[in-house]
Amino acid sequence: MYKATLFVKKLLFLFLFFSSFIVAQNTTTIKGYVTNQQNKPIKNVSVSYLNKGTTTDANGFYQLSIPIRKTIRITFSHVSYQKHLKKVTLRSKRVLTYSPTLIPLTKQLDEVVIKDHKNAAKGITTVNVAKVKRLPGVNAGVENLLMTFAGVNNNNELSTQYNVRGGNFDENLVYVNGIEVYRPFLVRSGQQEGLSFINATMVQNIHFSAGGFQAKYGDKLSSVLDITYRKPTEFKTQVELSLVGGSATIEGITKNKKVSTILGIRHRDNSLFVNSKQIETNYKPSFTDVQAYLTYAITNKLAFHFLGNFSINKYNYTPISRRTRFGTLINPIELIVFYKGQEKDQYLTSFGAVNSTYTINENLSLDATASMYNTQEEEYFDILASYNLGEVNSNLGSENFGKVEFSTGIGSQLNHARNDLDALIANFQLKTSYKKDKNQLDVGIKYQTENIKDRIKEWEVIDSLGFSIRPRHHSLNNQPYDPYRSEIKPFQSIRASNTVTINRISGFAQFSRRNFWNEHEVWYNVGLRFQNWSVRANNGSAQSHFIVSPRAQFAIKPDWEKDMLFRISGGLYYQPPFYKELKNNLGAIHPEVNAQQSIHAVVGNDYSFTLWERPFKLTTELYYKQLSNVNPYTVDNVRIRYQATNNATAYATGLDVRLNGEFVPGNESWISLGILKTQENINEQGYIARPTDQRFKLGILFQDYVPNLPDLKAYLNLVYNSGVPGGSPSYANPYQFQSRLGAYKRADLGVSYVFIDANKKAVRKWLRNFKEFTAGLELFNLFDINNSITNTWVRDVYSKTMYGIPNYMTGRVLNFKIGMQF
Repeated sequence: MYKATLFVKKLLFLFLFFSSFIVAQNTTTIKGYVTNQQNKPIKNVSVSYLNKGTTTDANGFYQLSIPIRKTIRITFSHVSYQKHLKKVTLRSKRVLTYSPTLIPLTKQLDEVVIKDHKNAAKGITTVNVAKVKRLPGVNAGVENLLMTFAGVNNNNELSTQYNVRGGNFDENLVYVNGIEVYRPFLVRSGQQEGLSFINATMVQNIHFSAGGFQAKYGDKLSSVLDITYRKPTEFKTQVELSLVGGSATIEGITKNKKVSTILGIRHRDNSLFVNSKQIETNYKPSFTDVQAYLTYAITNKLAFHFLGNFSINKYNYTPISRRTRFGTLINPIELIVFYKGQEKDQYLTSFGAVNSTYTINENLSLDATASMYNTQEEEYFDILASYNLGEVNSNLGSENFGKVEFSTGIGSQLNHARNDLDALIANFQLKTSYKKDKNQLDVGIKYQTENIKDRIKEWEVIDSLGFSIRPRHHSLNNQPYDPYRSEIKPFQSIRASNTVTINRISGFAQFSRRNFWNEHEVWYNVGLRFQNWSVRANNGSAQSHFIVSPRAQFAIKPDWEKDMLFRISGGLYYQPPFYKELKNNLGAIHPEVNAQQSIHAVVGNDYSFTLWERPFKLTTELYYKQLSNVNPYTVDNVRIRYQATNNATAYATGLDVRLNGEFVPGNESWISLGILKTQENINEQGYIARPTDQRFKLGILFQDYVPNLPDLKAYLNLVYNSGVPGGSPSYANPYQFQSRLGAYKRADLGVSYVFIDANKKAVRKWLRNFKEFTAGLELFNLFDINNSITNTWVRDVYSKTMYGIPNYMTGRVLNFKIGMQF
């Protein structure tokens, strides 16, 4: 038995020996060092062929076993360098030494960097479209990326609206292919808002200016977001799916290259996020939209374009209960609410624009656009909230620690609304651009008409211990000594029916020039805007207004060894009132409201440098805005209610700093820091903080990858915003409500793996049907922090004090998503 076992072992040894010998006879080795153009070693370079490979060590050395008598392609790849291919065919077992030199990817970007100086001179930030798609966020898209910029703030992750440098949501211009787009009017909370107009999968270029923008843009006080949808060059289909919705984008072009189209369909369901909040609900939202962009090039000089959008947002909301604790450690207070009733809202919007571009010659071009926007909105709700406001036992040694011991307020609130709005906005504009050498002249004129029909019917009844609380400044009640003979009225009541027509004529002219001052490169732009508008409300007489807005920019790039650019911009900016700004908190229209005015000055610097042999850029801007004819407002979640007066002055000043670059090789990340102070003086009562007074902002976008597995990527979106004023009831004096909400702290993490893309070929058979395939996980609110956006105002019947109860936002949520391209 022992001899037999020994024989088997010898036989197995001989088999393994000869097998290894045969394999060794069919392979050899390639080795060498991978360096850059400075002859420095490059670590973690992937060296591979088919599904076999290795990576270089700290000295740039690699060694790889390859077959003989067979032609193979060896790929040298690194995220910071251009891919290098080597075709190898060896006929013998000799060791091959091959040491390639890799070219940095930044070499491919030199031309782009030169072109970007023009945008930097204008104070425009160019956003990488690819980052928009990868960045994790509850509302993934262009606006989500803007929230990481200094000076751009929003404490509501369910909303795509944003404040810029002390302004509010209504002070931002948004253009898609040169056409201004609008948002629904009646939306009062982020969870009702649905999808942004901008479909990120259709975007080609993103330009953003936080202030001091040129005259060719419209009349707003804060910012410009200029989006360009791409013109397809091939047939392609993209599909994205996740637990909160999905999208599909189809694009193509005809063989003669004359007709191209891109179509996007999106659907979203926010219930995953709303169900993570402190209010128990039955929530059934449905947000769907369809967008199309078509181009027909009749000749090389004449082309027609069509941009269309249709969206329908349905919001069915049935709250059940809520339990919220607030106050201090010494004096905690708890609010318990039980609800009855429901809310049913619907927002149906349609948008269409036809654009024609005609290039007369290489210097002169004409552009004509006609567009129409219609929104039909319904906001219906009846919600009864029965609440108990109580003091919590904070004595650690007590048996009743943490329990409510004394109720300071017991009552109920009944909120009712039947609000309808139908708005139609139509316009036609002509623009021309003349370029000669280094000079450019742009001129445009636009006519716009706005027709709004609005019916408001909402009221609130507050009941406490069987007694209806009368509205402020109502008749006195001296019961039981004197009988109460006055009528019973709701605590708040708004009833109005408005028909408003606004006609506007606006235009601009601006001159731009690029030149050299000695060896220094300079850009400058001077421009002028005007607007005349008339407002007719409820068949009354029309009231007309007129403004002129001069603006200027200057930038210089010194011929220094250091790559620096300095710029200064500013002007007299106006914001003529839109329908919302004409309506006060009682629903009455005031056609006499004037345009808000801002003297705006911005000084900025861009410093581009190399750190760790990788490109970085430091952008700094200091700004000041002096505002007059200010229309005061209150903010409730995302709804802004104006006083419809021009009885305030204000100012905003601050500093924005942004450092972006390759903190990780081949992956751009950035850190943004913003400091802001904005105050207003209403009716000469003295200066108080404006609703958007966010004193400090820190935003971080960080991208990373696993060195030995570069297709596994991670994205971190981190925001810290200091607390803003907690607001006040729309009927109250804001000077009596100056407490601040807590700081907004949020971190969203995304991890994705690239199975196949343009740089990675399919290994598995099932992947060969895709051009791209990615899958990943997103963890929203990584640290599960309770952030508050606004206050719910609850009355204490004993002290008649109005308590601001924090409305907390979404908790930690896990999402799974996949992306496919065919």
